[in-house]
Amino acid sequence: MITPKDIKEHCIKWWKEILLSSVDSAPCFPREINRIGKVGSKDILSKLSVYKESIELLRNNSKAIKKHGYSLILSEKLFDKIGRQSVPEKISIDSIEDYLKITDKEKEYNVFLKNLSLIKTELPRLIEWVKLNPTKLVEHNTWADTLKVCQFFLETPLPNMYIRQLPIDIHTKYILENKSIIQPLLDFLIPEYLNKDETKFELRYSLKYSEPLIRIRFLDTSLSPIYNATDISLTLSEFRNIKTDCVNIFVAENIMNFLTLPYLSKTIAIWSGGGFSVSYLRDIDWIKRKQFFYWGDLDAQGFQILNQFRKYFQNTVAVMMDEETLSSFKSASGTPASNQNLQQLTDKELKLYNYLRQNNIRLEQEKITQTFSEKSIYELYNKMKLPNQIDNHIHKT
Repeated sequence: MITPKDIKEHCIKWWKEILLSSVDSAPCFPREINRIGKVGSKDILSKLSVYKESIELLRNNSKAIKKHGYSLILSEKLFDKIGRQSVPEKISIDSIEDYLKITDKEKEYNVFLKNLSLIKTELPRLIEWVKLNPTKLVEHNTWADTLKVCQFFLETPLPNMYIRQLPIDIHTKYILENKSIIQPLLDFLIPEYLNKDETKFELRYSLKYSEPLIRIRFLDTSLSPIYNATDISLTLSEFRNIKTDCVNIFVAENIMNFLTLPYLSKTIAIWSGGGFSVSYLRDIDWIKRKQFFYWGDLDAQGFQILNQFRKYFQNTVAVMMDEETLSSFKSASGTPASNQNLQQLTDKELKLYNYLRQNNIRLEQEKITQTFSEKSIYELYNKMKLPNQIDNHIHKT
């Protein structure tokens, strides 16, 4: 037989529906619970005392006794061996007030109504969003500030400012702390202004942000746009617009190897932070037609990054990521890596990747001597018939 606890759990399942009905002021009560468990004469006869206790428990917690909550509708039935007995027929919840008492959701419902009223007054175009997300009006309870943010982006959908600069009367961390609610609201309100492929909040809504720095070494000093500057750092957007006549671009995983690359004609070196942060470079148009050289660690992750890099730049040659380099220096244990389908690797690279992964081997770039690395780079340039040195007087400096 149904219990007061069962009734509460059943009512809680209506919660979202109740909130939705309140958005449109639609009547939602009375409502009935009809599935309360069949009661037969055998059930009553075998456990008569338990049955009577269950009926008494339902009565004592009903609206008739407590003046609020569910109404218990009983009917009299005549049984052969036990005579007339009161049997529950249905449970009725007559009003929203009764429902809230049963579910203990009075406080939450009042929060919902307060926030619903605020939205209807300040930004009624959000009502359709509320109908899709009614519980958000309870889960999130700083709607006054959230609506200020929404109003600003409606008026200025392409702000091109840092979040801290936005002229909104809220504390500077509010947007950062409430992205999870603000993002779906802005997606709903200004869909035509979104950078839809961007997941980073600032990029998605045309905001400035602390951009990653791209460090550049001009391995041919004649390529530098700044007199005598051979090592500069630019924000990602600045790097996107730089102009240089380089033919080759060297990308190194390790910062010290990047800094000690030899001088090479028509070549610049790029360091974007190491590791999988090479993704910063993927959408920069002017570098897409260059000849790339990638020098990563000789381990499973190094080849995974190489594979990722080749997805962006097919014209990429791996540097010192081969069996000769591995056998020339002492390696160590690496970081375990799961097997991945690296379709951008050559057959030789894929074979070495599997060997490194299966044996958990790692040769860090720092273990490779400067003499060996310069020799390998020059030999690679010669093999590809690329100029491998700038004029001697420059190289000696």
